[in-house]
Amino acid sequence: MSSAWVVVADTSRARIFSAERPASSLIEIETLSHPEGRLHKGELVTDRPGRGRTNGARSHDIGGQGDAKEEETSRFASEICHTLEAGRLKGRYKKLYVIAAPGFLGALRKHRKSALQQLIAEEIPKNLAAHDIDEIRQSLPRYL
Repeated sequence: MSSAWVVVADTSRARIFSAERPASSLIEIETLSHPEGRLHKGELVTDRPGRGRTNGARSHDIGGQGDAKEEETSRFASEICHTLEAGRLKGRYKKLYVIAAPGFLGALRKHRKSALQQLIAEEIPKNLAAHDIDEIRQSLPRYL
């Protein structure tokens, strides 16, 4: 079992690192990819929203491009939390540090189980998913 895991994520990529000892360097153990997170709203929806009819003469839009982007963000946040929960259940770490793009951090919070929440030592609202390991480590406390 490692001392801590560090997850660094944005809407299209999550990297999970392990630190064996509180002052050790990070070792990347898993990468999750979600290419749909890089797409723009218009690229996620292939045609225009449907139209709905009420009893009157008026109609209204059903669904929309914003819904598709939020759905993809939620889907990836759920996948990340599932991976972290599986690691927790196997006893692979004692503490968890979460570094995520500020908007994505909220999506992750919605999908975390309370047992996983209790292991979180710190959340850092930064988008470092594409940064190198040294930059990521510098954003964390000296002793994990």
